[in-house]
Amino acid sequence: MLRTVLLGPPGAGKGTQAVRIAEKYNIPHISTGDIFRKNIKEGTELGVKAKEYMDKGDLVPDDLVIEIATTRLLEDDCKNGFLLDGFPRTVYQAEKLDTFLKAHGQKLDIVINLAVGNEELIRRLTGRRVCKLCGAGYHVASMKPKKDGICDLCGSELIQRSDDTEETVVNRIRVYEAQTAPLIGYYDNSGIIANIDGTIGLEHVFNSIVTAIGV
Repeated sequence: MLRTVLLGPPGAGKGTQAVRIAEKYNIPHISTGDIFRKNIKEGTELGVKAKEYMDKGDLVPDDLVIEIATTRLLEDDCKNGFLLDGFPRTVYQAEKLDTFLKAHGQKLDIVINLAVGNEELIRRLTGRRVCKLCGAGYHVASMKPKKDGICDLCGSELIQRSDDTEETVVNRIRVYEAQTAPLIGYYDNSGIIANIDGTIGLEHVFNSIVTAIGV
């Protein structure tokens, strides 16, 4: 049983670590970003609304995100725990999450915060590339495909996401610092946050997370 939230600025490596945490503790990895991108790809009403904000590097409005996330937490696979990635992103969302969990006789066990400096975040994000067809991820410096611009898995074209351009990345970091960073203080006051250095390498980061969780 593990109910946890994964915090950190865009590019901190939350997605990579979330997959490993979810696998180790056998809990669903709930990424609001993935939910929104799926809806964007399918052209749903939610996707159209979300894309307008994401393309500018802005946060999707609180109430829309809260509805999506809490609805997902009611599904059967969340009965024995969950890992939230990308939610909450504001103190208001965190308060609403606490209220929701309390109403269902639950509470968060731990909040994991991955800390990475801005210069490294910009390097990581602007260098990211994704496969246009299968969504596989690459990086121009640290995870190059075998053939430049071509996905190793399906042979399709690699593209830069619209929210990974330098202008948008810088704005995303500013938005994070203004709206999401205060969550660190919010959860610190609750005594459930674990701050992890996100620059020490994937394996060391994961081991530090497992140590912090303590089970």
